[in-house]
Amino acid sequence: MKPLLLTGAQVITMAAGRPDVEAIDILIEGDRIAAIGEDLPSDGAEVADLRGRIVIPGLINAHLHTWQTALRGVGADWTLVDYLSNMHGGVAGRYAPEDMRIATFAGALNQINCGVTTLGDWCHNTQSPDHATQAVQGLVDARIRAVFMHGTSHSAADAPHPLSEIDALLNGPIRRHRLLALGMAIKGPQYSTPAVALADFRAANERGLVVSMHQSGGQPSPAWAAVRDARLIGPRTNIVHGADLSDEWLKTFVDAGASFTITPENELGQGHGIPITGRLLKLGSAPSLGTDADTVVSSEILLAARIAAAHQRGMDHLMQRQLTGAGAGKATITSKQVLSWATVEGARALGLSEDVGRLLPGMQADLAVVDATALNLWPAHDAVAAALHASIANIEAVMIAGQWRKRDHELLGVDLDEVADRLLSSGERLFQQLNKRGILAGLKRHVVRRVVGRRLAQQARR
Repeated sequence: MKPLLLTGAQVITMAAGRPDVEAIDILIEGDRIAAIGEDLPSDGAEVADLRGRIVIPGLINAHLHTWQTALRGVGADWTLVDYLSNMHGGVAGRYAPEDMRIATFAGALNQINCGVTTLGDWCHNTQSPDHATQAVQGLVDARIRAVFMHGTSHSAADAPHPLSEIDALLNGPIRRHRLLALGMAIKGPQYSTPAVALADFRAANERGLVVSMHQSGGQPSPAWAAVRDARLIGPRTNIVHGADLSDEWLKTFVDAGASFTITPENELGQGHGIPITGRLLKLGSAPSLGTDADTVVSSEILLAARIAAAHQRGMDHLMQRQLTGAGAGKATITSKQVLSWATVEGARALGLSEDVGRLLPGMQADLAVVDATALNLWPAHDAVAAALHASIANIEAVMIAGQWRKRDHELLGVDLDEVADRLLSSGERLFQQLNKRGILAGLKRHVVRRVVGRRLAQQARR
């Protein structure tokens, strides 16, 4: 394969110590960046002229339940109780392995279309090993870089993570595909006993895996103290949401090197709690970003980034107004900071900082090309702001591991009509199950909702 020289673009490397925006070339050899700099020689290389474009590191969606893609939008008006009752207490059990595959395939393709090159696929509907294998196959079909976070359907607090399934994935499909890595999406201390939490953390650490868990809707349970006292919290610990954590606990996690992933649109809309963006920034840390669930919100990671920034800026203005009677005199968060949450911080959360999240020689050639000549961005006086405010329509091209996956605004190498038909077939069947009528179906929904509501109330009182 010939080297590829990208030239003419404004480049945002997101690398420490480099200018925010540079007029430089990028030389790609194989799956990695070979060189960056001004006027690189083009001898023997294919040249891509990207004048009028902005090149950024591939975006990273660090938390998405991709298996829910076929039910896109059905929960736009759901609260957290609605979501847990309808999805996990209801239709999740009706998924067949093939539903997992097509949802993951289509969801991952959509992420590429949005400029995402790396996905944290938090898959907690693995009712059987085949469900997990088919979900992984969906990622393989999409050819996206991903960390498959193997989770479990909602189960008893004393049920440990099925390590036989973890090892089967490590020794099978994950090992065979260079774009995939494995993580453990455990119930976590908030939803498990101390013994199970300790066992799950230790299992992840022994295998060198990122261990990710939800934490919201109340103070940490006693199981968290057991994990902390055993010194099992570290850089491979990823906490999703983190709402309602005390300042003391938040500092404990940050000091131990744990990462946080916030999903701001979903957190604000469903009632998880207030995004912890500003509290992390005060501790010298920063969040990574996810879009959470296509059933509820848009899956555009740049939209999540802008919501996170606008919300926190609003909170900062309110605090300053309460102190002085006037809003903040200057922006408390910069556009580059926000872009870093969807690149650098996403790579850190998924344990991939050495390979993705920045554009530097030796790193993977994962990048997105933003068409800054489009009417909604032109004139692009500030390339960082333009990149942050890009929409799907502006994502002209996407490269993963040195291979174009989107070019001239079109996904490559995929029959989108076939994908759409398969997704619709799966979604219609699941949607019927979700809205199944009858006395028994109604009674089940009522019971499940009461159980879920009681459990959330118990968590909130801790």
